[in-house]
Amino acid sequence: MIKLDYTNVSDKIIGDEGLDIISCFNEFAPKIREIITNLNMNKDKPGQWLQWMNLGYNEETVWYVKEFAAMVDGRFDNVLVLGTGGSALGGLALSHALLKPYWNLLDKEQRDSFPRIFFLDNIDPDEISGLLDILDLKKTLVNVITKSGSTAETMAQFMVIKDKLEALLGDDYRKHVVATTDKETGILRQLANEEGYKTFVVPDDVGGRFSVFSAVGLVPLALVGVDIDEIIRGIKIMDLNLKNTDINNNIAAQNALIHYLMDTKKDKYISVMMPYSSRLKYIADWYVQLWAESLGKEVDRAGNKINNRPTPIKALGATDQHSQIQLYNEGKNDKIITFIRVDEFDNQLDIPNVFEFTGLNYLAGKSINQLFNSEADATKVTLCDYKRPNVTIHLPKINEYYLAQLLYMFEMQTAIIGELYNINAFNQPGVEQAKNYTYALMGRFGYEESANQLNEKLNNKVIL
Repeated sequence: MIKLDYTNVSDKIIGDEGLDIISCFNEFAPKIREIITNLNMNKDKPGQWLQWMNLGYNEETVWYVKEFAAMVDGRFDNVLVLGTGGSALGGLALSHALLKPYWNLLDKEQRDSFPRIFFLDNIDPDEISGLLDILDLKKTLVNVITKSGSTAETMAQFMVIKDKLEALLGDDYRKHVVATTDKETGILRQLANEEGYKTFVVPDDVGGRFSVFSAVGLVPLALVGVDIDEIIRGIKIMDLNLKNTDINNNIAAQNALIHYLMDTKKDKYISVMMPYSSRLKYIADWYVQLWAESLGKEVDRAGNKINNRPTPIKALGATDQHSQIQLYNEGKNDKIITFIRVDEFDNQLDIPNVFEFTGLNYLAGKSINQLFNSEADATKVTLCDYKRPNVTIHLPKINEYYLAQLLYMFEMQTAIIGELYNINAFNQPGVEQAKNYTYALMGRFGYEESANQLNEKLNNKVIL
C-alpha cells in the first residue's frame, strides 16, 4: 500500500501553525464516519455523480478495452489522443509515469513494438500544425474523447484531422478512428453511428476529472502496453481500504481533514503538489484540475455564497526547489505542501569520481538516487524550520498498481473534503459559463442573444 506521513503538520513539529492531530481526528471521527458511509450508500444512485467509485469493478469495460488493443496490435505506429481537461489529463499523467522515459523518441524495438502516443489537449494552432507536420496519419490511430460530443476544442481538432485522414485514406479513414463518448446521445455518438467508428462509452454520472479509470483513460493506456489489469487491482485494494469509516485507518479521510482544517483553522488554503519524480510531473497537473474544479465553488449546498478558496499549485522536486521554495519558506504562510516520494526507483545511477581534488569530492562514490532523496529530506526539514506544514505520500515503486492507488486516493480525498465544506464537488458551473460564451462567439445556433450581449461587452470602451 501507499502510505501517508502527516508528522509535519503536527503542532509538536511546527508549533502554533500546526494541528493537534489526535484531537482533530477524535473530534471529526463521527463526521468522517458519516461522510464515508453516505458516499458508499449513494454511489449507485443516479444523479449523485459517484459512479467513479465503481470503475474498478467494471470488468466488462476492461475486457472490451483489452480485446480492442489486441485487435489493433501492430497496425499503428502512433496513437493520437484528442481531448481536453479530464479527457486527456489522466491518460497523459499515467502514460508519462508508466512508459519508459522519452517513449516517443525510442525506436520500435525499444518500445516492445507498441506505438508512440501523443496528446493534443489544447487548440494552439502552432502546436497542432507542428504535430501534423511530423505525424504520419496513415500509421496513426486517433482516439477522440468527449462525452457530450460538442466540446468545441476537441471537435475542432477532430474536424481538422478527420479532413486530413479522409484525404489520405478515403473511406478507410474510419478504421483509424476510435471514439470515446456518451453511450446514446451527443454529436460524436451520432457521427460514430453514421460513420462506423469503433466506440467506447464514457459512463453516466462520471465527471471528466474523475474519468481516468473509465475507457477515457484505459483505452489509450492499453494501446501502448500499460497493464490495465494491475490498474484495476490497485483501485480495488485502495477502495477496500477507503471504505473503512475509522479516520485512523483511512488515509484519504486523514488528508482531506488535514487540508480542510489547515484552510479553515490555520488560513492555509493553497495546496502545493510536489512529486519528487519527473515521471510524476503530470500527476501534479491532474491533481490541480481535480482540486480546482471540484472545490472552487461560489455557493455551498445550502445556497450560501462562500467563494470557496482551496487553490492547487503544481511543483516538481528537485527542480522547483530553485524556483518556488524561497516563496514557500519566507513568503506568506498560507500553503500546505504535499510531497510524493518514490521509495525505490527503477534505476540506480552512481556518481563517478571524475573531478579529484576539488570541492565536488563529497559527491563521488554516492548516487543520483541518494542526492535526490537528500534534496527531498532537506526541503521537508527546512519547511518545518520555517513552520510550514507538509505531508508526504510514499509510493513503494512507480507502477500501475501503486499509481492506481494514488489517484483513487486523491479522488476519494476530494469527495470527502467536498462534504466537509458542504459543497457539490462534482459540478462545474464556472466552466460551463465560459463554454457557453465560446459557443456564442463562434456563432453556434441558439446562442445569438448571448453573442449580442458578449459583443457589447467586448466592444465597450471605458475611458480612464
